[in-house]
Amino acid sequence: MAAGVRDLARNSVKEKLARGEVVASMTARLVTGVEIVRIAKTAGFDSLYIDLEHSSFSMQTTSQICIMALEAGLPAFVRVPANTPEYISRVLDGGALGVIAPGVRSAAEAKAVVAAAKYPPIGERGHSAGLPHLGFRAFPATETMPALNDATMVIVQFESKAALDAMEEIVAVPGVDLVLIGTNDLTADLGIPGQYDHPKVRDAYERTIAACRNRGKHVGVGGLSSRQDLVAQFVKMGARYVSTGTDLAFLLAACTERAKQVRDLAV
Repeated sequence: MAAGVRDLARNSVKEKLARGEVVASMTARLVTGVEIVRIAKTAGFDSLYIDLEHSSFSMQTTSQICIMALEAGLPAFVRVPANTPEYISRVLDGGALGVIAPGVRSAAEAKAVVAAAKYPPIGERGHSAGLPHLGFRAFPATETMPALNDATMVIVQFESKAALDAMEEIVAVPGVDLVLIGTNDLTADLGIPGQYDHPKVRDAYERTIAACRNRGKHVGVGGLSSRQDLVAQFVKMGARYVSTGTDLAFLLAACTERAKQVRDLAV
């Protein structure tokens, strides 16, 4: 039996979050080949987070990785360099199953991201046939648009005091699925750069988790790869999406450890 639109347009991360499970994500910022998808899959990650904000990846590279991720059953989310339709619609058409919008500070900005990421009647995304999510096959728009709306995640990042101040309004925006706290940029904006143990950081997570829980939304932990103790605390509090670190950081850490092992050998 041929697969239907709903069978093809599935987002396993969204399904895991709906079940209350914790999702582990790996960020791609260095490796431009599709091999990064298989590495992430073999390592046991649930999703791949492609960072266009802090990398030189092209749209073509991003699409190739996203398409490979679809084949591997590993949803790829793309952090765009600007929260504009020109980026959001292109990365989604290219194979991403979600968009990560950095630096969102208001409900109006969150609504604009949703409008660019979702088809009518939820948003204003333009319809394109033969998307990689559907095996490049054409289906009636009446089937594809609602199915892809359901499968596509909108993730907004809290990275400023302004975002925390507008928290309730942002979380209430229909179509926003998850708030990913960018802890590094947040501490900088709060005037406590790198002070992850500061009470303001815990307060930000506590209030964001409470606001999202009340609205049936989810919370993600970002920028804390060096502090697994804090990640564990925030997951226990209710965060469910964990951005574990970048391909660059993992490669450098492994290389550094191996070089040290040789230096430490007894002569």
